Amino acid sequence: MSQDEAVAHKLPVRTLVAASIGNAIEWYDWTIYTAFSVYFASAFFPGEWALINTLATFALAFFFRPLGGWMLGRFADLRGRKTAMLVTIALMAGGSLIIGVLPTFESIGWLASILLILARIGQGLSLGGEVSNASAYLAEIAPPSRRGRYSSFFYISTGAALLIASLLGFLLTSVLSEDQLTSYGWRIPFIVGGVLGLVGIWLRRTLTETEQYEENKTKAKALKNPLMLTLREHPKAVGQLIGFSMLSTLCYYTFFSALTPFAVKNRDADATDVFLALSIATALFIALQYPMGAVSDRYGRKPQLLVWSAATAILIVPLSSLVRPGLGGLLVVFCVGVGLYTAMTSIAPAIMSELFPTELRGLGIGAWYNLTVAVFGGTAPLVIQAFAEFGIATGFFWYIAVGAVIAFFVIRTLPETRATELR
Repeated sequence: MSQDEAVAHKLPVRTLVAASIGNAIEWYDWTIYTAFSVYFASAFFPGEWALINTLATFALAFFFRPLGGWMLGRFADLRGRKTAMLVTIALMAGGSLIIGVLPTFESIGWLASILLILARIGQGLSLGGEVSNASAYLAEIAPPSRRGRYSSFFYISTGAALLIASLLGFLLTSVLSEDQLTSYGWRIPFIVGGVLGLVGIWLRRTLTETEQYEENKTKAKALKNPLMLTLREHPKAVGQLIGFSMLSTLCYYTFFSALTPFAVKNRDADATDVFLALSIATALFIALQYPMGAVSDRYGRKPQLLVWSAATAILIVPLSSLVRPGLGGLLVVFCVGVGLYTAMTSIAPAIMSELFPTELRGLGIGAWYNLTVAVFGGTAPLVIQAFAEFGIATGFFWYIAVGAVIAFFVIRTLPETRATELR
């Protein structure tokens, strides 16, 4: 691209924010669930297994993500990205509000547990469709030479929402006592999430459909057994998506969810220090998205992903030794881990969308990405807690290192897609 072309291009910031905000709100809601789980677990489950049951509910919701990805991904391929994205954000906001106002186990017994599980299932279905459809939308509206930059907005807005979640955690743990957090303080972030969802719906109403969807919707309607078609005609793409998504989801749920309760409960770190370190790292996460997206547009997606996976394999276990009391070590863990992760997140919508043709894009990403996240991401907080309970906490970080090695070799099989047209 010439300098004149670069200067002439103007990013459609409002459109990019509107497309990305749903994913941001979805991840906000999922993050506050794990971050505040230590405070509300006893509100919905009795006894010493309350936290484990609460995290198991978190994992259960993940196993509805593939169903949501399949249903809402196919819906987006047939009815449009915009309509599907409005449905997903409404489901997520509703689930968050329900959790925020639910009566406790003490008030209504096991019905409280059941209602929590149902709200989480609804959010699981929602998030399953949101990631694939928002990714497809961003990739489809982007000029080929700027797809990395456009994709970066997906996690810029997500990072902003995560920063809100982290700062809210920092604020609440600073001004409320543990008894107050356990009594009512944990409800505040869920209610905030519901309100943010309404803002997202208002912004998304102005979006227009992508040209690629309009040009291919007839082809999408003509497909028979589209899920099997992804396996029959695009098996390599499915395998590649699973391979790098495995590491991506492990990184996400380690740094943005699982480490918070683990550091507080198992390493005796101060909750305020953990939330502050996470907040600083999240600000770094946001700041690096667009530059990393621009780097991929210039030098390619594949080298960037190879550096990320290799560095994660080498550094994750040494970093785990710094999860302990004291802000300094926690800052290193969160900033290094999250900083490396931006090499992937900045281009995730582009990478996933470039694997499948338009008529299968929503379904292909939705089904296989969410299946991978369900298996590896949904279980991450539960697995890290289980390792800790058995006295082998570092085992979880070796688990991530192995996943990083696998991802590295999978990424080597990817073609370079920088500046190519979407199929």
